[in-house]
This record gives sequence, C-alpha cells and structure tokens, in this order.
Amino acid sequence: MASCHKRLHPLQGRFTAMWPNPRIPYQMSSDRPRLAPLNGKPLMVNPVVAIEYWPFDRPMPRGILPAPHGRPSEPPDVANYSWVEYGMRCGLPRLFDVLRRRGIRASAWMNAQCADVYASAAERAAKAGWDFVGHSWFQRSLKEVDDEEAEVRASVSRLERLTGKRVRGWFGAGGGETSRTPEVLKRCGIEFTHDWLLDDLPCWMTTAEGPLLCLPYTWEINDVPMWAVQGQSSDEIVKRLAATLAVLEREIDANPRILSIGLHPHIAGVPHRVYYLEKALDMLMSRADTIFVTSGEIADWFVAADKTGLADLEAALKARPGAA
Repeated sequence: MASCHKRLHPLQGRFTAMWPNPRIPYQMSSDRPRLAPLNGKPLMVNPVVAIEYWPFDRPMPRGILPAPHGRPSEPPDVANYSWVEYGMRCGLPRLFDVLRRRGIRASAWMNAQCADVYASAAERAAKAGWDFVGHSWFQRSLKEVDDEEAEVRASVSRLERLTGKRVRGWFGAGGGETSRTPEVLKRCGIEFTHDWLLDDLPCWMTTAEGPLLCLPYTWEINDVPMWAVQGQSSDEIVKRLAATLAVLEREIDANPRILSIGLHPHIAGVPHRVYYLEKALDMLMSRADTIFVTSGEIADWFVAADKTGLADLEAALKARPGAA
C-alpha cells in the first residue's frame, strides 16, 4: 500500500512547518551542527561599546531621573542630558583606557552623527582599531524615521568616511526595527545585524532581498538593563559573568558560544562600575578557552565555519505553509 505521507527533503525534516516569527525558523541550540571554534577557543567574547548622540533639543531616549512634579520631561531635559554627556566626556575615556591596557579591541556601535558632534572620540575609536557597526544617525529608533533606507545609507556612509573601511554590520538604536528593516539593510549592503539577539551563535534570516546574517548580542550582561533599568549593585557584572561562565563551560565542548558584553559610557563608564568591569575582563582574560572578538570577526568566523545554515534556511522556507 502506497504511503500517504509526503516525502520531505532531509533538511526539511529538521524544522516544523510553522515558524514562530516571519524571519528565522526555530531550532534548539542543542540540535545545531558543531562548528569549529575560532583559533581553538570556543568561548568568544565580544565587548560592545555604544557611542551615542542624544540631541539636547529632543526628548531624551532614556533617563536616570524621572521628571519632577509628575510631568513629562520636555526639552531641555538638562538632568538626563547631562547624565549621557558625562559619559561621553568622562566615561568613554575610561573605557578606552581599560580596553587599551588589556589589548582588547571593541565593537564600536556608533550613532554616525557622533563623527561630527564628538569628533575626537570618534577618531580615537577609529585609531584604536575598533570595529564600527552602524547604529542609526543619532539615538532614534528606525520606527520614528520617515525614510529608514536614507537613514541607514547616511549612517553607513558617514562611518565609512571616518574609518576608511566598509561598514558591514548594523544594530538599530534601541534595537528598533520596522517590518521592512531587514530588506533595507540588505539593499544598503549590510551583511549582518545584531537586532535579533535570539541565539548564542549566529544564524541566518530570510529577507526578500536574500539571506541576512544575525549575530548574537545580549540584554543580560548589558549595562542598560542591569544598572539603568534594574538598579543592580555595581558588582552585578562580576556575579552575572561568573554564573554565566559556570554554565557555558558545560556547553562549549559541544559547540562554541559567543558572550557579548554591552557597555555604554554613561552607565558602565562611571568609576564604581569601571572598577568591577575591570575585574570581569580580567576574569575572562585568565581563561585558556577564551578569545576576544569583534562583530566583524564573528561574522567572518561563522561564514567560514558554517556548512549547513543556508541550506537549512532554504529547506525550512520550502517546508513553510504557503511555500511554492
């Protein structure tokens, strides 16, 4: 008797037909094919420094103090503007120093207008060899922009004039995207995005313009949620890192892991937090299984090491309901 079941491509059977989102098919991390670690180091640490411009005459994207008298804070919001400006004046030099003394290159996720507003800081990051990733024109979500493709193109162009190098990656201000953003990024020549921080390893996303690489980031070892939102103690970064490493140590024999550290000069760059940031970095530097990487280095490693991701994405697309 003939089987009534449709025969699937071998790759199709690894995915359910329905996707939990329109871009990336579901796959448990334990089911992912093994990837060869970079230089034999399975724990890959990406220190990210967000360099941002919060215009004085606009509402602040976030605040350390609520507006007084229960009223919305209208510009000029001097208290919260000063919080961020302190980071650019005092916090960022501390981060430059902490990383320089350890020989660590950061991934610089920079609002492109910083190249003009904070020119000396932008030039110092470029001179230090930091890896620049597009991060909007100023600190404003793409959801609030009239023409997001023009915003992306202008941002990338300004960073490229600063560094003399092609900008390959993107993380939108606040992680903000519209339903069209992945296609916009592909049209603008972007190779990877950090907006979809849903895995400890890179993965491929479908867009109408072709596949786009998604690189990991984190809301966990990240100074905004940790200190600005949750109000944790200054040593929280050391506690979270130690606990994270205790778990990742059990996993890296099966597959590498990317550990991101999200830093903003006005939050991580204050003295009482820099003290613990240094302890966290030294904890990582003492490990034989750890390598510090930038966003571009992660992308290069994954594209070379991944042997099945694009084929798996194509198979999942064919298996999805409504596929031709």
